[in-house]
Amino acid sequence: MSKHKKVVVVGAGWAGLGATYHLAKQGYDVTLLEASSYPGGLVAGWKTEDGKSIEAGIHGFWYPYKNIFQLVEELGLNPFTNWTRSSQYSPAGLEVESPIFQDQPLLPTPLGTFLYTKFQRLPLIDRLSALPLLYSLIDFDNSPEAWERYDKVTARELFKQFGVSSRLYKDAFEPMLLVGLFAPGEQCSAAATLGMLYYFILAHQPNFDVVWCRGTVGEMIFKPWIEKIESLGGKVLTNKRVTDIIVTNQGTTKGVMCNNEIFAADAVILGVSISGIKKIVAESKVLNQYPEFYNLSNLGGIDVLATRLWFDKKVDIPLPSNACFGFDKTTGWTFFDLNHLHDEYKELSGSVIEADFYHANQLLTMNDEQIINKVHQDLTTCIPGFANANIVDSRVIKVRQGVTHFA
Repeated sequence: MSKHKKVVVVGAGWAGLGATYHLAKQGYDVTLLEASSYPGGLVAGWKTEDGKSIEAGIHGFWYPYKNIFQLVEELGLNPFTNWTRSSQYSPAGLEVESPIFQDQPLLPTPLGTFLYTKFQRLPLIDRLSALPLLYSLIDFDNSPEAWERYDKVTARELFKQFGVSSRLYKDAFEPMLLVGLFAPGEQCSAAATLGMLYYFILAHQPNFDVVWCRGTVGEMIFKPWIEKIESLGGKVLTNKRVTDIIVTNQGTTKGVMCNNEIFAADAVILGVSISGIKKIVAESKVLNQYPEFYNLSNLGGIDVLATRLWFDKKVDIPLPSNACFGFDKTTGWTFFDLNHLHDEYKELSGSVIEADFYHANQLLTMNDEQIINKVHQDLTTCIPGFANANIVDSRVIKVRQGVTHFA
């Protein structure tokens, strides 16, 4: 395709912005269309009416995210915290503390991850029961044949097959699935699980190390990124909800429709979520003729609940990043000390906490007051100091089908 031709990108999240930037740098006539009133979608975050920053969940940036780290360096940005330690809690209290793995002496994979992680209650005999699982990690080479073998099996079946103890599964692997793949093991693909385990834990010792954005992703990364895209000639348009794609009888793309408005295009890139593409296909008079598109209806999403709580006093929280399990049977959740992570909250006299719940189907039926009371109670179970702190402000964000279901 010659570079004077028109490309339309749909969806202004990471995928859409990445595609638009890549094309704009090469000189293409590229237009990015976003359905909401601001670029970035759910990832970006926004301001409340009284000027407080909120997000639909906190997003970590792990050691292997080389493309994003390269991007922010290219843009001349400094949006991230230092590498942070993390912990896990159950209703029984602290379960696991993880170090910054790149600071530890380098050991052959996976010994570093295995030895440097501090398990408070999990016996060594249970941890050793994971060793036979290494065979499947070696066997799973990410080829189509490997996906064919392992995608038919659930993660729970995989762990049983390789003799992982029930306690190790309950206290380590299922919590990882609930906050990593957003669903319990009996609902997760074994292939996706093996891919996650390898990528974050077993490929290289530091891969589980993570940094966080020092504010909302929208303000600290997306806003300057969009300015750079526009300086290169790219166009970023909001409040443009795509309703159809114009395709010739020969299957050639000719344009994108936003209700009665038409954007001519020689190529279209769809950088939208599963729920987003399903809505477009459902309304389309063209795409639902193609199996590549109507088969997308078989894909699913996971419900997410994001909350942000402002307290009247500072609570001593040992580590800024925390994952939790065992509070609700099929739901995992995380909580973050934003006084430690976000610049705007560092000097506040009271704690600001982000608590996000994944596979939160049953929680979305609760009203906001019930949800906030539950979050306060769960936080107190993990960190008893929250019992003496009162909530002075809060926000609840319910996102149905918010993240991909790796079924």
